[in-house]
Amino acid sequence: MIQTRTLLPGITLRCCRDTRFKQGCLSIQLVRQMCRQESARNALLPNVLLRGTKTCPDLRAITQRLDQLYGASIVPSVRRVGDRQTTGLYCSFMDDRFAMPGDRVIEPALAFLEEMLLDPLLEAGVFLPSFVDREKRNLVSTIESERNDKRIYAMNQLLKEMCAGDTFALPRLGEPEQVLSIGEEDLYRHYRDVLASSPVEIFYVGGLEPDQIARLLAPLAERLGGRTRSLPPQTGFRPGRESHTTEVMDVAQGKLCMGFVTSVTNRDREFPAMQVLNSIFGGGMTSKLFAQVREKLSLCYSIGSSYFGTKGILTVSAGIDFDKEEITREKILEQLAACQAGDITPEELTAAKEALLSSLRTVHDSPGSLESYYATAAISGLELSPREYMEAVERVALADVVAAAGKLTPHSTYFLKGESQ
Repeated sequence: MIQTRTLLPGITLRCCRDTRFKQGCLSIQLVRQMCRQESARNALLPNVLLRGTKTCPDLRAITQRLDQLYGASIVPSVRRVGDRQTTGLYCSFMDDRFAMPGDRVIEPALAFLEEMLLDPLLEAGVFLPSFVDREKRNLVSTIESERNDKRIYAMNQLLKEMCAGDTFALPRLGEPEQVLSIGEEDLYRHYRDVLASSPVEIFYVGGLEPDQIARLLAPLAERLGGRTRSLPPQTGFRPGRESHTTEVMDVAQGKLCMGFVTSVTNRDREFPAMQVLNSIFGGGMTSKLFAQVREKLSLCYSIGSSYFGTKGILTVSAGIDFDKEEITREKILEQLAACQAGDITPEELTAAKEALLSSLRTVHDSPGSLESYYATAAISGLELSPREYMEAVERVALADVVAAAGKLTPHSTYFLKGESQ
């Protein structure tokens, strides 16, 4: 059960007390409205913060400090959740109950996390140029690695086209050219603005009571200070022009991506039914797309669907031969029509629901998965706990799935094919 504390205006602590684990975790997320002007800076910022602090000026000193804390870790955390982007840090540490007698872990770990966030190593009043340059290269390499994965690249291109004019079109880490244009002074000014104005979401999983962890975090909250800025509520898909794009590239396999839109988001009562529909349609190996388009018709090497509940977007991605685009697209639409007509067997419905339930059960398997679920839910607007979510999935009937399918309409397509075609 999640308990919430307001440490100061605009600084929210959410606690999940769970004594099953030897490890606990705490994340600090500074929440921003997703925008082109700062997405790359938000992505770069936590990586630079982790390069050095006033008392630990290099990676070796940081590693030694964490080793003294029973191998605690602090890593960057950058998320894109609907209309919002978060930048911050995630800390994992041993619970005090499992440390040597007399040793404390959580309190010094949180103190060091505060130092990493608020006391970075500076030169002439800004971030060290060497730190910024190195992390810019690392971030560009990460972005380029995603571009080199043509499945990811094709899906990103689809979303960029169909969501033109919406923040969901923006890449989570920014574009390489945006990253390369960031200077140390620019990044430091942005850092000060982020600290001063962003709503702060802190999430804790571990054995301490909420009041105990709130007391430990009071110094951090005081240094951050309260803030009055609030972000606009999450929005669903903003209707835009349809896009049907073909791109030619030196690839051995075609990538067909199709985008569908719905008015149903994770803030709506019909959300569990839409999740079940996605599972039946293309969300796994028991889905219609896998069983019919891949296995029965042998039209593709891989196929699957994903539902972005924060925005109300469902996508299909298929790896195909270049000459199979038209027939594959036709058969994908046929499977959606079958769902809309109620052509769903009891076995398909049961398998889809069980796949979702199995995934939700794993939320409680680790502190990290609990943090990921609840922290993302808080930012996206999802108000269901994993247990409530499971109960809602179990209640989904065939009529609910058919109704959800009826609210799904095709919007845009993107096809990546080889140069010889």
